[in-house]
Amino acid sequence: MDNDKREVAVYLSKFDVLDSDNDIIRRGAFTKSILERGPQANSNRKIAFLRHHDWEQQIGKWLKIEEDEKGLFAVGQLGNSTQGTDAWEDYKSEIIREHSIGFQYIQDKIRFVEDPNIMGGGFYEINEVKLYEGSAVTFGSNEFTNVVAVKSLEDKADQMSKVKTGIEKTIKALTTGNYSDERGYQLEMRLKYLNNQLILLAEAEPFDKEHSVKASEPKENGFDWGAVMNDLYAKI
Repeated sequence: MDNDKREVAVYLSKFDVLDSDNDIIRRGAFTKSILERGPQANSNRKIAFLRHHDWEQQIGKWLKIEEDEKGLFAVGQLGNSTQGTDAWEDYKSEIIREHSIGFQYIQDKIRFVEDPNIMGGGFYEINEVKLYEGSAVTFGSNEFTNVVAVKSLEDKADQMSKVKTGIEKTIKALTTGNYSDERGYQLEMRLKYLNNQLILLAEAEPFDKEHSVKASEPKENGFDWGAVMNDLYAKI
């Protein structure tokens, strides 16, 4: 970290490591994206510096993105906006400690490698991707999971209503098909985020400080996601 310049040096991805999506990314996978959309590229659509893969939270810009022997190394500068300043303070407090990438697979640059020792029967070897953004996240292996707190049943219903409205609007935008690849990616990431928020809200119980000392056992997910999605699509 450089306090004077508000700059951070991070690894956005590691090579040759099996991740939570059963992907192993090989060195060279980001070369084309860096040339076409990196900080030194001529494109107006640079690889973005986000938080939680949310395109409404652009917290800064990447000054350097390059591959080395370990992975995808990057130097970013936090912006002077409220979101950028909040992120900078979280970096200084070590609240932000992990990073993740948002990308699109390229069909002929990915292959499935069978391995009976890996859950799922193998892994996907990724030799090239289209990189859209690098994000500061809470947990790199589960970047869409946020803490959800509700004060009452009324508050829970209100939050769920807002999230459902957001899902409806996002689905409508996706069904038009009238968008660039970048915009399509933004919408997909937004839908994933909102979907996860809705599930977490469905499971959330009103916060009771008196009974919050002892953690409760995890509950099985009885949320009927299919019914909710069918209801949302029926409205479009």
